[in-house]
Amino acid sequence: MTASFVVAIFAAIILASLLAAPRRVTVDGFFGGQSETGQAPKLLTLVLSQVTTWIFARSLMNAAILGYFYGMAGTLAYAAYYGSFLTGGFVVARLRAGGAESVQDWLGTRFGRLGTGCYNLVIALRLLSEVFANLIVVGLIFSAVLPEIALAKELSIALVALLGLAYSAWGGLSAALRTDVLQMAVFLVVFTVAFIAMLLSPSFDLGAVLTAQGTSGSYNGWILMAVAALQVFSYPVHDPVMMDRGFLADEKTTRRSFFHAFWLSALCIIAFGMFGIQASLAGADYEGQLIGTWAGMFPSWIFAALLISLLISALSTLDSALSSASRLCVEELALAPRSLNGGRAVMILFMLAGAALTLWGNATLFDAVAVSGTASMFLTPVLIVGLVMGRTVALWSYLVAFGAALIGATLYFARAADWAAAVLPEGHKYEQLLAICIIVLIVGFVAVFAGARRPAEEVEPAE
Repeated sequence: MTASFVVAIFAAIILASLLAAPRRVTVDGFFGGQSETGQAPKLLTLVLSQVTTWIFARSLMNAAILGYFYGMAGTLAYAAYYGSFLTGGFVVARLRAGGAESVQDWLGTRFGRLGTGCYNLVIALRLLSEVFANLIVVGLIFSAVLPEIALAKELSIALVALLGLAYSAWGGLSAALRTDVLQMAVFLVVFTVAFIAMLLSPSFDLGAVLTAQGTSGSYNGWILMAVAALQVFSYPVHDPVMMDRGFLADEKTTRRSFFHAFWLSALCIIAFGMFGIQASLAGADYEGQLIGTWAGMFPSWIFAALLISLLISALSTLDSALSSASRLCVEELALAPRSLNGGRAVMILFMLAGAALTLWGNATLFDAVAVSGTASMFLTPVLIVGLVMGRTVALWSYLVAFGAALIGATLYFARAADWAAAVLPEGHKYEQLLAICIIVLIVGFVAVFAGARRPAEEVEPAE
């Protein structure tokens, strides 16, 4: 019954998304998100699009899993990353005030092609990770609700990838914005019903949830909170989905959209994390990254509502990631012509690559998603010194900061390897991650301050 209901509702949502996508699209609409009449997106569209692309399926699962193991500290630590809407909004406002039309525009003026190349490498990996991470969650869900079908995981991934690609490639960013509104509205209704049902259940104790220590104690949750505090300035800047939406509307609308997206997404993440905390308080075993756990805990309709919420968030992130990938490769890297077919070709390649990576397995790949925050940390000293303080930063300083962040991300990703273990301090993986982040920032700031100078009247682009 649960399987049939989930499949039917998700199929209806995909059909509605296909119908909501614009019938006609221009090149400017495909890459810039304008409507058929050339209008920029309104406040509500921007807010819902920002939220639905940031509370993607893997984020919801992470919040619940961290809540299960580390209690409210774990969930709050993950919610802290949603402060990225505030820091990201600040960075966008400063970029636009200086006349920049994108992050690449600002970096290119100061560091040339090499500077933008480093940045584009990081965000390309980020986009690819968003595609495969959400497809993996789709596979986990359908393998859980359809255990009698041997290839349920692989078939569901292939089908969702194909259907998501269909409307994304048809309308690009304009389609992503329109379907984000529909998908987020459905998500809020479905998830709110499930959340209220949990609050009203006899076994739910709000006080116990708020003070829960998790199955592994809260210590490492607070460590992760410290990591989030160190990464929250650079984290949004390496997310092209958020940055793209920072340049679509006027500055006042954009500023308001970032603020409203912050509180709405943070509430959703904390609320979803409470489902994981409730599972730990109930003494339920950890099964199937909590999907199997919830199946045995909640009534079938609540379980189905949770799965539908996850599937909606996965679908809504796929189209946005694909539209940002097409803009990156066409407008920033000029790897394809600025045409509908050029953008669609990029989307197809990214979706194929993301789907292929799901065959690798999921544990290591989920680590790769978390590692992207460390890789982005080279931007913190560069933006604070160059954008906020107005200093000119030497190219060598930028490259040293980039190299330190890349080495740090690689160390964390390969922490189980003998060579990495020999370098890293002993301790829990989040303690190791905190040490890496501190060192990356120290190296980056020392290099950037050493190569910084007072602003000149004009800064010549680097060669």
